[in-house]
Amino acid sequence: MKALRWFVGKIILMLNSLFSPRGMQRSETAQQEVDAAVANMQLYQFETCPFCVKVRRHAKRLNIPLATRDAKSSPWDQELLEQGGKRKVPCLRIEDNGQVTWMYESNDIIAYLDERFA
Repeated sequence: MKALRWFVGKIILMLNSLFSPRGMQRSETAQQEVDAAVANMQLYQFETCPFCVKVRRHAKRLNIPLATRDAKSSPWDQELLEQGGKRKVPCLRIEDNGQVTWMYESNDIIAYLDERFA
C-alpha cells in the first residue's frame, strides 16, 4: 500500500508540473499588498497529498506565495499537532493581529483564499 501511495503521489507531482496553472496578474502595488498579507500564513502539507496539491495549485492560480511546511518532518509535524490540535493536512496557519487560526480542509482553505485574494 505504501508503494502504491508513493507511485500515485509521484504521478500527481508529475502531472502538476506539466499542467501548472498560470498566476493571475496584478499591479505591482497590489501584488506587494498580497505578499504582505500572506507573510503571516503557512501551509502545512505533504508534498504528494492530492488535497495539498489542490490547495497549492489554487494558491498559484491566485498568485499567492504561500510558505509551505512539510508536516512529515520535525519540527513542523510537532508544531501542527501541538498548536493546531491534529496532524491533518492540508492545514493553513493564519496569524492576524496576534490571533492564530488553524484552518483544515482543502475546500475551506480555497474558499478563504478566494474571499481574501481573488
